[in-house]
Amino acid sequence: MPATTPKAAPKNIESKLAKLGLRTDMDLVLHLPMRYEDETRIVSIREACTRGGQTWQVEGVVTKNEISYKPRRQLQVTIADDGGELLLRFMNFYGSQVKQLAEGTRVRARGEVRHGFFGAEIVHPNYKVINQGAPLPTSLTPVYPSGEGLSQTVLRRAIADAMKRVDWQDTVPQGVRAKMRLADFEPSIKLLHYPPVDVDEHELTERTHPAWVRMKFDELLAQQLSLKRAQRARREKGAPMLRAVGALSEAFLNQLPFKLTGAQQRVVREIRADLREGYPMQRLLQGDVGSGKTVVAALAAAQAIDSGYQAALMAPTEILAEQHFRKIAAWMEPLGVKVAWLTGSLKKKEKTAAVELVESGQAQLVIGTHALIQDTVQFAKLGLVIVDEQHRFGVGQRLQLRNKGSDNLVPHQLMMSATPIPRTLAMTYYADLEVSVIDELPPGRSPIVTRAVDQNRRDEVIERVHAAALEGRQVYWVCPLIEESEALQLQTATETYETLAAALPDLKVGLVHGRLKPAEKQVVMDAFAAGEVHVLVATTVIEVGVDVPNASLMVIEHAERFGLSQLHQLRGRVGRGSAASVCLLLYQSPLGHVAKQRLMTMRETTDGFEIARRDLEIRGPGEFLGARQSGQAMLRFANLETDQWIVEQARDVAQHLLQEEHAENVATVDAHLARWLGGREEFLKV
Repeated sequence: MPATTPKAAPKNIESKLAKLGLRTDMDLVLHLPMRYEDETRIVSIREACTRGGQTWQVEGVVTKNEISYKPRRQLQVTIADDGGELLLRFMNFYGSQVKQLAEGTRVRARGEVRHGFFGAEIVHPNYKVINQGAPLPTSLTPVYPSGEGLSQTVLRRAIADAMKRVDWQDTVPQGVRAKMRLADFEPSIKLLHYPPVDVDEHELTERTHPAWVRMKFDELLAQQLSLKRAQRARREKGAPMLRAVGALSEAFLNQLPFKLTGAQQRVVREIRADLREGYPMQRLLQGDVGSGKTVVAALAAAQAIDSGYQAALMAPTEILAEQHFRKIAAWMEPLGVKVAWLTGSLKKKEKTAAVELVESGQAQLVIGTHALIQDTVQFAKLGLVIVDEQHRFGVGQRLQLRNKGSDNLVPHQLMMSATPIPRTLAMTYYADLEVSVIDELPPGRSPIVTRAVDQNRRDEVIERVHAAALEGRQVYWVCPLIEESEALQLQTATETYETLAAALPDLKVGLVHGRLKPAEKQVVMDAFAAGEVHVLVATTVIEVGVDVPNASLMVIEHAERFGLSQLHQLRGRVGRGSAASVCLLLYQSPLGHVAKQRLMTMRETTDGFEIARRDLEIRGPGEFLGARQSGQAMLRFANLETDQWIVEQARDVAQHLLQEEHAENVATVDAHLARWLGGREEFLKV
């Protein structure tokens, strides 16, 4: 940046630093460079010009300074040394720069040397006005992540000042550092801010240098300590002991028309053991699409009801909540259980009646959407909360439902997800949860063949749909997700519906989308389930929970617009019967790199965990975690894909430090959390 950048008032700088989350000296010290520039050596202008196309630093005296107006207004400054001359070109410049770069001024400039229309030049170089013989830096120059109105000069100065004031005490015990061969904290930080010239640049940019390993370890250790402390705090709270696995649970199992898989039985045992404890269960139930999570949830609810408590099941969308309600009520109500239904779209009279049933305790199981967490809903004796597709709810929403317990007891919580979470991610972000996995599909499920088909072959696909319907099979045709506009999404779905209805006059084509009233949606879904509708055109409202065993062909239009987990969820709507199932991914050429990777993954595997692992590679952890992490800083330095070994070590050290609860360890843990989380711990505790 030009040296004349006006100095902002200190208060002004403070507020700009705060926008970057840099409020304390330690925040500044831990604001590490994203890359480095080598300003430690100068090459002659002649050498820089003969080896163009690379970034060089040169020094020379200004021999010419003029403002040109062709092809647009620009400042052209020529500098020269003993062996040659070079043009510095500025498209955006201030009047003060014109004066600053007057003829006769000595300048040190750095940038990519190109051969342009006017000869060798650097466009918009970094430069400094200097005196002859000014010393060169002895370390690489850091380039920091910055924000509006914060120059690198201001950031560098603020960080250097902060480094003079912080407490450099090492918060990782000496024994741990020695055992794990970790570099010390202070020299690691100083090296990362001011790397010596002889540093291994590859290690620095790839973040494999011992100094970077130390930062990653510290960051992961803070996260593990915080989550494990939250887990411990939860265990100190009281929860109802749901000890009875009685008549209802037995009758429920006996009337099921199928036998539980080995994986389901194992998971049921894990949940039953948790529910008997006097502290709140916090268990994540993972299972691939169609693995039978709903029946496991219903068995957990039966245990709560057997023990004299109510259970609540909350789902993110009305269509999913309704599918749970229909399925579970059909199992439970013949056994004498009163199941209440509560959603935002109920008429006032129906809602009031449902709320009264919940409050009086007559409703033993309550199923619904966000409506369950409204202030008007009071439970008589809530013992268990089940949250489906948990990543689609915010921290606050889950907390509200948990707070509806009575007698100062916290209800047990079972969270379900059909989006498998890769092991490293679960270890890192869900270290405060117990995780159960249903890793086996019920018998009789047919394998799904997946093919990617260019949009130009649409007519062939319609032919395929026609042939499948004539053989008695049913078909889903899913329309693309259009983020920008619900109206546009509706238009696409309606147009597709009209095209298919015209192309297949002998078939019954149905349409469901987000704008339909729940009752209208249900009429179409029921007709499809009954086999009266051959082809169902739908937006992603059918993403989860729909179960029609006769549907064995799915067409996903503009598949390149969907994420991997969503494609996998949608594909899971077929393959639920014994017929061979096919999923066709219609795409629009040309495909971008990420879209290509996604479609290739879908063709190669139907394993949800493998898909989740690849999704993590493509997208990083952010989107996986959903609103659970709102407010919590993502990992800044550690990379879950490449740093799994550090995650495992940090987890073990955290466990050791928290087990040995003597004063020294408590102080160490407090100091480490204060340094790395600085009061942001509350976001980790839900």
